[in-house]
Amino acid sequence: MTSPQQHHQHLLHLTYIRAVIFLSLCGLIVFALSLPGFDTDLTLIIISLSAMLLLLIFTYLRLHSNWPVIHAELFSQLCADAILCASLLYPLGGASNPFIFLLLTPLLITAATLNGLYTSLMALIVAALYTILLRQSTPLEAFSSGHHHALVQLVDLHRTGLWLNFILTALLISLFIVRMRQTLQQQEAQLQQAREQRLRDEQLLMLASVTAGTAHELGTPLSTLKILLQDLAASHPELDDLSLMQQQVELCSQKLHRLVHQAAQEPEVQPALELIETLLDEWQLLRPEVRYQLDNQLTQRVYLLCDSTLPQALLNLLNNAADACPENIKIKLSQKEQHLTLSIQDAGPGIRPEQLQQLGTPFITTRAGGLGIGLFLSVSSLERHQGEIRLYSCAEGGTLTEVRLPLQSEPTTHLRKS
Repeated sequence: MTSPQQHHQHLLHLTYIRAVIFLSLCGLIVFALSLPGFDTDLTLIIISLSAMLLLLIFTYLRLHSNWPVIHAELFSQLCADAILCASLLYPLGGASNPFIFLLLTPLLITAATLNGLYTSLMALIVAALYTILLRQSTPLEAFSSGHHHALVQLVDLHRTGLWLNFILTALLISLFIVRMRQTLQQQEAQLQQAREQRLRDEQLLMLASVTAGTAHELGTPLSTLKILLQDLAASHPELDDLSLMQQQVELCSQKLHRLVHQAAQEPEVQPALELIETLLDEWQLLRPEVRYQLDNQLTQRVYLLCDSTLPQALLNLLNNAADACPENIKIKLSQKEQHLTLSIQDAGPGIRPEQLQQLGTPFITTRAGGLGIGLFLSVSSLERHQGEIRLYSCAEGGTLTEVRLPLQSEPTTHLRKS
């Protein structure tokens, strides 16, 4: 079924065609008036051209409104074109006028854009108009009455009119077909994007279901580990690693609590630098073996729209860099226009060009033992924030990950905890 947005494009193309026909007919009328012996009543012609001009203006204003273009409206516009064309041809020879084939233009557009019912109705309307013009119209011979070579001149005029009509009809059909093909290509691209988005949403829903079940199951073993570590710390205070283990178990518990209770958290505007620094501190606690350098090139305080999924998406990218090589990770913050760029460069083996095209697809990974969902979740989360991620394989080795996020205006009330 054709959508109102598609009919909006069809009506726009119809307006272009109508403007071409209007200008062509005005030129032909002026040319006909200059011919010797041309004598006809211009009242109906002037009325028809005025009505066509008013219809052009009305359609132009209507296309700039927010009302959807429905089937009946597009069909009524095409009916108006057919009737106006017939009224113009009526005092100019009717069916014997070589431009009678312009009546087929509304029928062609109807057949290409509307369903069979509207096409059948348009065919009946066009056939009825042609029949009326065939039986009741001013014959072309009347225009040349009194001229010595009336018949010869009439034949030449008819041939010239047929040639002009053929050229004009070819141009109109070509214009409409090209425009329609472009519209169909755009619609196909939009449909393809919609299919990919639906597939990605289904994959996210599947992962969310698995994650929710896993989070519920992990609560009990984490609570057991916390009790056991407390007992071990009380009975063996000489063990230095117990403190780090307790910190990491506590951090995992907090993450599970955040996952369960903050899934519906409303996004809020936060300072970008503080958000990144807090995330890096948490990452350092999770990955104490990591060594990184932060290059902050921000010259002013900027803000990001953040919810519970954005830090996790950035943390996945940091963990990917740490998995490639935990040493000498370079992190840079910069601003370009109204976007924040977070660059993460590791010193790992890099990514082959054929792997770059597959990364971001669920269950595709370059790391041994990896699940292949971290980058996929990161890409999905960043897209929800109108951001994007790009991966590059550096010439000197390693992988460069660039994240671009749109900046937000400073909140009017920004509360800080004391």
